[in-house]
Amino acid sequence: MNVINHSKTSIGGIGPARIAELRATEAEVFRRARPKSMAKIGHGLPCFFGGVPMHWMNDWPTPFPILVDSARGAIIRDIDGNRLDDFCLGDTGSMFGHSPPSVARAIRRQAGRGLTYMLPAEDALAIGPLLQQRFGLPLWQIATTATDANRFALRVARAVTGREKILVFNGCYHGSVDETMVRLVAGKAVNRPGLAGEFRDLTRATDVVEFNDLPALDAALRGNDVACVIAEPVLTNSCMVLPEAGFHDGLRRLTRATGTLLLIDETHTISTGPGGYTSKYGLEPDLFVLGKPIAGGVPASVWGMSEDVAARYAAYISRKEPGYSGMGTTLSANPLQFAAMRATLEYVMTDENYSHMDRLARRLDAGLTAVIDRYRLPWHVARVGARVEFICAPGPLRNGGEAEGAHAPELEATIHVALVNRGVLIAPFHNMMLISPATSAAQVNRLITAFGAVAAKLTA
Repeated sequence: MNVINHSKTSIGGIGPARIAELRATEAEVFRRARPKSMAKIGHGLPCFFGGVPMHWMNDWPTPFPILVDSARGAIIRDIDGNRLDDFCLGDTGSMFGHSPPSVARAIRRQAGRGLTYMLPAEDALAIGPLLQQRFGLPLWQIATTATDANRFALRVARAVTGREKILVFNGCYHGSVDETMVRLVAGKAVNRPGLAGEFRDLTRATDVVEFNDLPALDAALRGNDVACVIAEPVLTNSCMVLPEAGFHDGLRRLTRATGTLLLIDETHTISTGPGGYTSKYGLEPDLFVLGKPIAGGVPASVWGMSEDVAARYAAYISRKEPGYSGMGTTLSANPLQFAAMRATLEYVMTDENYSHMDRLARRLDAGLTAVIDRYRLPWHVARVGARVEFICAPGPLRNGGEAEGAHAPELEATIHVALVNRGVLIAPFHNMMLISPATSAAQVNRLITAFGAVAAKLTA
């Protein structure tokens, strides 16, 4: 197990007083650069609870949220005229860049034909085969968010297996699906802290084990009472945890042996390649979910199923009592989604674009690692395709428990604000950076330079 260097006297190898001093300095620089934004949003947006349209916008570590004027490609401009190289990219929603030209054209074309009408459009004829060819599963459904798609897929898993329980990995991310909001504390499953209005014991129907721990997974599945294991191929919404050799093979073997379905959620790991981690590494899920960037920034998600699951679910439908299935939302599978998704699949998620993304992600990984080594920081860099993360602790991390211990919120917040002041935006909730088809080598070099400047300030 890695020893995480966070204590009262050192956070990620940096003294707390130095972190606090630099954060105060950088916060003032941020304010001075944004007088218009300060006037309009510095004390919150009127008529919105908490001063923001969505509560987690207050989780950005900047003194107040950046008020955006426009975004194009991999660049954001705020209303004060500040230009930012955007490596957050809407926390994956705009992973292929802001307003990819082919997607923007498709949206404009569809806007004149109607935006939603609860019926298919001709673009749907192309999307089904595109999803089948790209991701391998034969049958698909469209939803609006990955949370919805995961909820629906889990409902199908329970229906066809006749089992109530699911299993997740500690530190997982599957949107806001209630059943996945559990974690391990001292080896015991508990509800995640901070859940609003949650009075149920979510652990009653959800088991949780550590990622990369096949013996624990074996023990949890041995009772043959788990409907589905829902898994990210890589833990991505904490400090990044990569699978150890043989883990995914063992996961598939154990689920099959116990009649447990396997749902792979690629919402973040689609950074791996055109077919996601599943295609690149030959995973064989029964159910598959992808949200966020699948329609180039238009809210949309997809979920697919194997022939076996589809046949079992069709049989289940034929014998269940009539009534609402609990799956589907009114705006799901609308023609705007079809148009944007088709354009994304055909013209944006290409081998050529992914090659560009991977090449620059490798450059970013090497550059950040060189800075960490130069300043002898006890940090490391992790990467899955075009998704790169620096972690303010030694690595690699093995599981969600280690990932949680590796977080250094005050240090990370300080780095984030300092990077913004140097023209770079990264994800606010962890130290994640995405390379898009629109990202340039010059932008990557500027990020590495800015990271080096911040490291120098921290270690001065």
